[in-house]
Amino acid sequence: MDDTPKDLDQSSERNHVRRVFHAMLTARVLENKLGSLYKAGKIVGGVYLGKGQEAVSASMAACLEKGRDVYAPLIRDQAGRTAFGEEILDCTRTYLGSVKGPMRGRDGNIHRGRPAEGMLAMISHLGAAIPVIAGMLIAKRLKGELDGVVGATCVGDGCTSTGAFHEGLNTAAVEKLPLILTVANNQYAYSTPNDRQFACHDLVDKAVGYGVRGHSVDGTDMLACIKVMQEAVARAREGDGPQLVVASMLRLTGHGEHDDGSYVDAALKSSGLGRDSIEVGIKQLIEGGFATVEEIEQWQQEAADQVQQAVAIAQKEDGPDPYKDDWMAYSNPGMQMQR
Repeated sequence: MDDTPKDLDQSSERNHVRRVFHAMLTARVLENKLGSLYKAGKIVGGVYLGKGQEAVSASMAACLEKGRDVYAPLIRDQAGRTAFGEEILDCTRTYLGSVKGPMRGRDGNIHRGRPAEGMLAMISHLGAAIPVIAGMLIAKRLKGELDGVVGATCVGDGCTSTGAFHEGLNTAAVEKLPLILTVANNQYAYSTPNDRQFACHDLVDKAVGYGVRGHSVDGTDMLACIKVMQEAVARAREGDGPQLVVASMLRLTGHGEHDDGSYVDAALKSSGLGRDSIEVGIKQLIEGGFATVEEIEQWQQEAADQVQQAVAIAQKEDGPDPYKDDWMAYSNPGMQMQR
């Protein structure tokens, strides 16, 4: 019997919902700024936004514990990064090439991470993070540190066609690892539609083939995403093995800021899949009594101020100097570059 007072349950739920949406909103404000900086020629390299996928991303990461669990965000997981606790300054420093960023200005802007804190640097190769997370969980098991720990990553629908997806999920299933694997099915692998990617009726059907539990959710519905993610993470923590979560939505932008997304079917854009999870979330917050219009407006202004401050700081900082070995000394004390 659950002896938790009902008012405590309700308070905890309210705080969790507000936390998820706050991460979603902050990520949207931050990424809108990154898009503007890219178009102004201030960012070297690509900019890939998670617009439309914030609900599923933030809902998963908000269930994780920084410093305990392991998390491997992918290309459109700024909302998840924010919910997990990534500082805005880490993001702006990396995109603007600051030597003070977590990658010291020497890696792609989406590859940043802080492994010591449980957040891995993103790997561009589709699906590669799945076997990495599985390996980390096995290592924790061997060290006697796996009890109550989960590992999580989010991939796109295109990733499900890769060998790394099969190898990673199959290993996790055989070893009964506490892995939460979320597939953000935004209907296109870059410009390749679903009907040219897989023949199964629904990607969640793959769960049966691997012998893991599958969950389906409307990725535009914030409250539904929160509920499904809480269940999936709880099951993984309790020893139920890998959890495959398939969230359906559209990305509300091109593959990257260089791409206009003109190949996306207009009928999909006007369907329920084309809903904006931020707009849905705002409506749910207000109708459910989780937040007021005034609070949401305040959060948006605070996020805008924080983003602008982080951009201003990063823009004033130096980029890496290839003729100095300070970065190597910083990463590997006592090691000097051989000239």
